[in-house]
Amino acid sequence: MLLGPPASGKGTQASLLGAAFGIPYTSTGAMLRQERVKGSEIGAQADAFTSRGLLFPDELALRVVSQWLQGRTRFILDGFPRTLGQATSFEKALADRGLPLDVAYLLELPEDEIRARMLGRLTCQDCGAVFNEAFHGVTLSTPCPQCGGVLARRNDDTEEALNHRLKQYHSQTGPVVEYYEKAGILKTINVTLTRDEVFQSLYQDMKEAA
Repeated sequence: MLLGPPASGKGTQASLLGAAFGIPYTSTGAMLRQERVKGSEIGAQADAFTSRGLLFPDELALRVVSQWLQGRTRFILDGFPRTLGQATSFEKALADRGLPLDVAYLLELPEDEIRARMLGRLTCQDCGAVFNEAFHGVTLSTPCPQCGGVLARRNDDTEEALNHRLKQYHSQTGPVVEYYEKAGILKTINVTLTRDEVFQSLYQDMKEAA
């Protein structure tokens, strides 16, 4: 699993590692978006929380993750678990299936870098690709470099929303990091490097552990 603060590149690295090793990957956000599209009960319940900027309850997160894991023996999870309650319950669920967790990577990023990445982030309204004004040289008037669509700033990419997310991350996910550190399976990765350099660090570690 990949843990880390907002803008640490969890989703990007999960997709790169998944492709490199042929391992299914996802995040709770992606799973719940799929459930909303299907119009399922879980999707509707989750939307009631996420639409207000709230974390959904541990029980709901575990239900959707357990559903996605059915029939899978290998997986990469991006940003889950987010709370200590989710971590302990997830460990029990994996033990019941005889699937012990191999490793939890903490993607470490200083707060000033988090702010630079988050507040300069633009998302394509058509294909969902994410860019940074400084890193990619794009603006709100630039067509999406990937598909030519419209770039926009997310409603939660503001100073106020970021402060809330960081506070929530430290209070909710901080104990999860400590939990896996005590379990002896936490590895910290410096993600101030380029995307490819971070990927190589993760790839080599996973390859050696395989």
